[in-house]
Amino acid sequence: MGVDMVIAVVDVLNAILFAIMLGVLGTWLYLLAYTIRSYMYAPRLSSSYRDDDNDPSSKPRVDIIVPARDEERFIARCLNSLLKQRYTNFRIIAVDDSSSDATARIMEEFAKRDARVLFIHAGEKPDGWVGKNWACYQAYLRSDAELLLFTDADSIHDEMLLPLAVRRMLNDGLHALTLVPRLECIDPWTKATLPLLLVFLHSRYSPLRVNSNKHDTGYFFGSYYIIRREVYEAIGTHKGVRNEIIEDGALGARVKKQGYRMRMFLADDLFSAVWARDISTLMNGLSRLMVPIYHASKAKAFGVFLITFFLFLYPFLLLPYTITMQSSLSMYMAITSIVTCLMITVTSLIHIIKGLGINPLYALASPLGSLLIPMGFLLGMTKSKHGVRWRNRSYTYELYRADGFKI
Repeated sequence: MGVDMVIAVVDVLNAILFAIMLGVLGTWLYLLAYTIRSYMYAPRLSSSYRDDDNDPSSKPRVDIIVPARDEERFIARCLNSLLKQRYTNFRIIAVDDSSSDATARIMEEFAKRDARVLFIHAGEKPDGWVGKNWACYQAYLRSDAELLLFTDADSIHDEMLLPLAVRRMLNDGLHALTLVPRLECIDPWTKATLPLLLVFLHSRYSPLRVNSNKHDTGYFFGSYYIIRREVYEAIGTHKGVRNEIIEDGALGARVKKQGYRMRMFLADDLFSAVWARDISTLMNGLSRLMVPIYHASKAKAFGVFLITFFLFLYPFLLLPYTITMQSSLSMYMAITSIVTCLMITVTSLIHIIKGLGINPLYALASPLGSLLIPMGFLLGMTKSKHGVRWRNRSYTYELYRADGFKI
């Protein structure tokens, strides 16, 4: 191959790389605009509340279901915050999901001290069930409340959260309500990665989409969703999604698909939840997001990985390449890469300030987060051939089905 031929091939390659970069830049323009729009226009849980003790219908019975597996670090603070709720008609059903630490003992001590806490052991899960789903189902079997609130053991609740949420459900005539928490970042790896992961949250699962009749997106945040008992039973309870790792999303999809009235609200000023605890749980969390995608379609899973690679990592990789390349496009590629990297950083900064409340300097760690996200997805695809570990349990992919839940 002659020199001229090599130059021609390189020019074609550079043109392709530049075209891809332009597409990535355009996508980030959209994502940045949608992020701003989501924070500006997504509804928040109202802070106004009128307590009417003379109207029993304003305070229907609520059973708060808290499944927990190996949560000794967080369960006490969660139960303490729930017991402080300024709502008179509730009970907490604390479910131990075969913990190997002190979780069960802590929950049992709460139950002994306060009659509003019912402690139960879920027992060994049957084959075909995800552990959390089994624990939630066992709590449902012990419940007789009109409203069921499912929340995570690592969440913290403002004392006004439950009365505000119930009041919103009643006033708006809702069948189900879910709240977006402030995701608590307790390790530097999560602080570098989660701001960028929120880009997906505020585009694919924004309240603007979930609350719109023009979109078929239905989704629950597992850290907080309230559902009427009859609706929960009509969509099949947790038994209907017993094999789903992302069961909250699957339940939300069923509620929306069957035409029930559901709404999502931002409530990051009223409660928080932990998404990951260290680099291991962070990567495992990213990996499990690929579970329903890979099971539905290996090609789609690979496509998701490519999208995350080009959206997050590609701009940071292309920039040093443009410095060494000899091409008429080098200047344009360098400028486009720099602008895109800046847009990624700015978008990350917005999520840090508005959604996470961590040190804004973590926006400078965007290149690290941009590396970890596609790496986590790739790891999930690799694990998909054999199964996945979640909460110290192994699950094989024969258990999973798409069930209408879309990533």
